[in-house]
Amino acid sequence: MVRVGVHVSIAGSIAKAVERAQGIGCDTFQVFSRNPRGWAAKPLAAEEADAFRAALAASGMAPAVDHMPYLPNLASPKDELYERSVAGLADELVRAAALGIPFVVSHLGHHPGDGGEARVIAALDRAVPTAPPGVILLVENTAGEKNSVGSSFAAIGRILEGCDCPGRLGVCLDTCHAFGAGYDLRNRDGIEETLAAFDDAIGLERLRVVHCNDSKGELGSGLDRHEHVGLGKIGEEGFRLLLHRPEFRDLPLICETPEDGRRDGAGNIAKVRELAS
Repeated sequence: MVRVGVHVSIAGSIAKAVERAQGIGCDTFQVFSRNPRGWAAKPLAAEEADAFRAALAASGMAPAVDHMPYLPNLASPKDELYERSVAGLADELVRAAALGIPFVVSHLGHHPGDGGEARVIAALDRAVPTAPPGVILLVENTAGEKNSVGSSFAAIGRILEGCDCPGRLGVCLDTCHAFGAGYDLRNRDGIEETLAAFDDAIGLERLRVVHCNDSKGELGSGLDRHEHVGLGKIGEEGFRLLLHRPEFRDLPLICETPEDGRRDGAGNIAKVRELAS
């Protein structure tokens, strides 16, 4: 069976995220270690980190995944924002290590011009080597929004190859973002072409986590709008085919899907398991 989970809240304490993930049947899960919409972050107390690690070990779920906050922009041409972003990434890697979380997922940011990839490479080369051992930064592909960095597999491949610490870097593939950027995941031929393009540009061995999200936007729309698994433009057949690929079956699958009257997190976990069975 596949390992599937959702992004869960850390309200109250980060250790409560483990209980929430267990309560909806997760095998794996994702968190923010801090407020994702602000720069200020309360230092992670040792007792908080210890409680999270103990709860995680007792749960049997693995791995936990940490997601970077929304504000950092590792491609920014504005020096003040760029420096805050690099410092924020370095701090997040330290927080993940304290929590015993092996993966930190990060968007790469936006840059109006041709210098975005170089800015990202320099940022990763500064932040990642400072992290404690055991933490890997996962670059997340984007949906093709204006000025976004990392929408194409080729761009991600160039960034990874340009860094001085390739052994501490990997990729988180977001299915909604890939579809929005023009990679067809609706049928067997499209999936074959998409995975071949990923392997050629990046290498499938670098794929460590999948954000398992359907898309409200059409193929190549550039829209980052997540939908319940199977209810969007990728559809059930696309996910059924993806979930039976050997490249996907051993990876942690994280749903970042809506919570509404049609389905909740537990419902998306159940749908992924149904389509994978």
